[in-house]
Amino acid sequence: MSDLMLTLARWIAGDFSNKKQADSDPKNYAHIRVFFRPLPVDFFGGIGFYSEQVYDHDLWSPYRQGIHRFVDRGDFIYVENYGLIDPICYAGAGRDLNILKTITRDRIQRRENCSMIFKKEGDILRGNVEGNCCFIERDGRQTYLISEVELTENTFVSWDRGMDVNTREQVWGSATGALKFEKRENFADEIPNVVVSNS
Repeated sequence: MSDLMLTLARWIAGDFSNKKQADSDPKNYAHIRVFFRPLPVDFFGGIGFYSEQVYDHDLWSPYRQGIHRFVDRGDFIYVENYGLIDPICYAGAGRDLNILKTITRDRIQRRENCSMIFKKEGDILRGNVEGNCCFIERDGRQTYLISEVELTENTFVSWDRGMDVNTREQVWGSATGALKFEKRENFADEIPNVVVSNS
């Protein structure tokens, strides 16, 4: 496994909270938790993660869930994104390994054109969604996703916005800036020690 792959996996593995941000500016930011939990090595035959985002006051009702496969491309890591079929069946998998183990490959679907590309820039890892073709319909409007991530060993900064495909105006997502999370619990010891192919 490359140093870049291992660094990304270790830094992103955890339970993150933006409590400080929410407490300092509750008008603009709710208290959110983000979980990135390593998947067993046999799920993808390499490094993979389950993720969920949830309001802290309602931990069993995530508003976003996903599966992520890491592919080493040399000077960057390509992160494939997948949606879950019947995602509510796996709510809480970020906190409960027994639930996580019930997720199988036949219950996921690739999110086309929605992969992320992560590169090292100085002391941070920066990720961006590939292109402008990750389409999401929201409130009857077709939008494309802009997703920007900055990651350090203990912080996760994320800003997702949905832009109207015709007018380029922002339709959804934070209008006031990125969500700023700090790691509450580290799951890096759960990352499989594997040799990852480049396919």
